[in-house]
Amino acid sequence: MTNLTSPLLPEMAEIWQQTLNWQPTALQRSQFQQLYELVLEGNRQLNLTRITEPQEFWEKHLWDSLRGIAPQRQFIPVLPEGGSVIDIGTGAGFPGIPIAIAFPNCKVTLLDSTRKKITFIETILTTLALTNIKTLIGRAEEIGQQSQHRKTYDIALIRAVGTPSVCAEYALPLVKQGGLAVIYRGNWTEDETTALQNAANQLGGVIESIEQFTTPLTNSIRHCLYLRKVVNTPVQFPRAIGIPTQNPL
Repeated sequence: MTNLTSPLLPEMAEIWQQTLNWQPTALQRSQFQQLYELVLEGNRQLNLTRITEPQEFWEKHLWDSLRGIAPQRQFIPVLPEGGSVIDIGTGAGFPGIPIAIAFPNCKVTLLDSTRKKITFIETILTTLALTNIKTLIGRAEEIGQQSQHRKTYDIALIRAVGTPSVCAEYALPLVKQGGLAVIYRGNWTEDETTALQNAANQLGGVIESIEQFTTPLTNSIRHCLYLRKVVNTPVQFPRAIGIPTQNPL
């Protein structure tokens, strides 16, 4: 049930269609609304997000999450039917939960090192009856060395988690050969491209594309970086906890 005291998210059917060539069903809209309400509620205890106004939440958490897997408006060409996704450092569940709502046939794993955040996410999954999501508590450096997770996922998503080369070191060990790491960024420079290419080379990846786009409501500039894994990541990566951030590739 929708809580009548909570603000309603905008529907934005036309913008969804124009920008992503997709729009949510009535059930998906209802799930997005419930997600919004639960995040507002959880925010009181956990400080999950500064983004609480309905239009801003729609743009920066829902639309932005889904835009990352829709390069060139071809919605989710990057994810095979029934494919597997890991969201590294998911926080309040973005971008992983919106993607799981939009694509109920895909399997999504939400990874975070903070137990409280994962516990909060589990209440969301129960309330929204999302059966295609699993949660995982841990650090990417450790998870990337575990055989049940290494080379396992079609796509690794990483948003707001450190420098691009650190993101690449967290993400590429987890994806299958031929899989994709998607790094969500705000600003981007040519110097960063050089550094990321160097890191990707060492990790068995190549930069497949760098997409710049503007958000539909505030016209903010955003970037998504797509790294394709072309050979297996050498066994020494990811390095031990803390080393990728202290000494980036």
